[in-house]
Amino acid sequence: MRASSVVLLPHAPSSVAVARRRLSSELADSGVYDSIVDDASVIISELLSNALRHARPLPSGQVKVCWLCRGDLLELEVSDGGAMTEPRRGPGTLSSLGGRGLGIVEALSEGWGVRHEDGTTTVWAVLRAPRTPGDERMAAPAGMHAVAPDLSAFPDLLDEPGEDLCNGTRSEVAPSRAYPA
Repeated sequence: MRASSVVLLPHAPSSVAVARRRLSSELADSGVYDSIVDDASVIISELLSNALRHARPLPSGQVKVCWLCRGDLLELEVSDGGAMTEPRRGPGTLSSLGGRGLGIVEALSEGWGVRHEDGTTTVWAVLRAPRTPGDERMAAPAGMHAVAPDLSAFPDLLDEPGEDLCNGTRSEVAPSRAYPA
């Protein structure tokens, strides 16, 4: 199954949770490993949060969020109306209130970058997204990113349950980081 979506969302903080839930649901349904779903959710949250905080909306007043699983690669994109500054990885010091988002994206992805077209700025990231054999959902193989340990063996620790991707053209994935440290 191929997981892909193009979603237009309001230029509002509530859009982050909407995008994260939809992405997680679609990736899980398509058989992507749980830890990769978690990494992708963090990445899309960071990209979208940055667009909402630092950039103007698209002329429609919205932001565009896109994702596509192609083989073992997952492409994520957030497009907005641009800003006065170029998206870049900040220093992210211990005392800073912000500036860590693109560093997190860099750590979790194979690469990321920025594309400008017709008054639109798109920040993209690519990560490896192997799928589970069959219909099982499980942790990714050794060496894959994992943002949280599997705590199912410790039930008392768990809470109670209560192509350009968006327009059909393809961008090449750079072999190195777009913005190295």
